[in-house]
Amino acid sequence: MAQEAQYTEDNIRSLEWDEHIRLRPGMYIGKLGDGKSPDDGIYILLKEVLDNSIDEFVMGAGKTIEVKIQDGQVIVRDYGRGIPLGKVVDVVSKINTGAKYDSKAFKKSVGLNGVGAKAVNALSTEFTVQAYRDGKTKRAKFEYGKLTEDDTIEESSQRKGTKITFRPDPDIFHNYR
Repeated sequence: MAQEAQYTEDNIRSLEWDEHIRLRPGMYIGKLGDGKSPDDGIYILLKEVLDNSIDEFVMGAGKTIEVKIQDGQVIVRDYGRGIPLGKVVDVVSKINTGAKYDSKAFKKSVGLNGVGAKAVNALSTEFTVQAYRDGKTKRAKFEYGKLTEDDTIEESSQRKGTKITFRPDPDIFHNYR
């Protein structure tokens, strides 16, 4: 008879939000895959960021979404309302934080409602969010989901909206180029 595995208090762990996503990415983005299927995780990262921009578009707040993929880096810039500047860091790094839990700010939503951008952040070697609103901007930068730069709110002449830049982690997405 096989020996029963020990199960004690020492086996119970509490993880930070980013550790959990990196340890179990499939719970957030589905299968990792090898990049050959359109539902592989690498494509879901882009989809999650685009979904937020599309939500702005659906709300009538934006007419343009720019996507650039170059040298392993993805940039998505929308010209929607822009993330409220005081919540830029929270929206991309605190799990289950967002404005899509009721219909006050968004009547419809296609994203993961508080999870999508955080998953992209945690699964990227570099992740930058920059929001533009009311003639001001706020930028925050992360590495592997950890905050590395949190800029103060500054004046800006840029059109309102949000810009997300990320580089998927090659240790997780082995076949991404």
